Amino acid sequence: MQVIKGLKQIPFFPKDCVIAIGNFDGVHLGHRKILQILVREARKHNLFSLLLTFSPHPEKVLVGRKPKMLQTLDQRLREIEKYGIQIAVVLPFNRRFAGLSAEEFVRTIVLEKLKAKKIIVGENFRFGKNREGDVSKLNAFAAEFHFDIQSIPQVVKKDDVVSSSLIRELVQKGDIERANTLTGRPYEIEGTVIKGKSRGKNLGFPTANIHSLNDLAPPGVFISEVEIGSKSWPSVTHVGSKPTFNEKDTHIESYIIDFRNNLYGQRIRISFLRKIRDEKKFRTPEDLSLQIRKDLESAKSYFQKKTR
Repeated sequence: MQVIKGLKQIPFFPKDCVIAIGNFDGVHLGHRKILQILVREARKHNLFSLLLTFSPHPEKVLVGRKPKMLQTLDQRLREIEKYGIQIAVVLPFNRRFAGLSAEEFVRTIVLEKLKAKKIIVGENFRFGKNREGDVSKLNAFAAEFHFDIQSIPQVVKKDDVVSSSLIRELVQKGDIERANTLTGRPYEIEGTVIKGKSRGKNLGFPTANIHSLNDLAPPGVFISEVEIGSKSWPSVTHVGSKPTFNEKDTHIESYIIDFRNNLYGQRIRISFLRKIRDEKKFRTPEDLSLQIRKDLESAKSYFQKKTR
């Protein structure tokens, strides 16, 4: 997938495009549907499949706060690439961009710059200055400027209307299994292994402490998988403040089952599979050690059943 960042970097395309527009944070089941239709329509009409997205999130400019994102931009693009998209254009969302009218956005960027012949969006898509544009306005522009528009209804999964905002809420609460149902895959963070205080090692369970690049990590203790290079390892991951040791800062640490190599400085990914329990304060470190053994048994049992 060719990634283009900024309008000035957009080349001349030798043929027209089918374009999907949106933030696509989390690349959830609703986004998946849009991406699948984008690729299908582009192949059907022998056009480029192009995805247009934005960074930072528009809320940072429009309301002065950036929501905690489910993915870094690199994670988002990596997941989007799996669907066979040919081109991804990332536009910086700033005051100047936010000031474009709905018509200016469609005419100068989507049609003139990106050569759109068909636009695919979610049914709640809004665009242009003061969010004045919606699907009905897109349809009016389509008639005037001669392009096709397809709006995709929201996806409902187990009575939940799938949205990035709902998934963010679930991750922040630690309801990871429900969040994973809406994304269609395990929630994932990535980061660098850093040196901790060796509390896990002193308890008999050396852990990899992670400085995460992600905004969100679910609180609690989880069955997880850690990806190191091209290999995945079963693990137990704790996200919290270590109340047994009266610490207040949030830490992310994974005990990687049957792994003993030094990981300091390496980039790893953690996929959260199932919550074991909430974080709690134990009376003594020995009590915590006993609980960790139980957590590991839960994880080992999970992976044994998974491989049967």
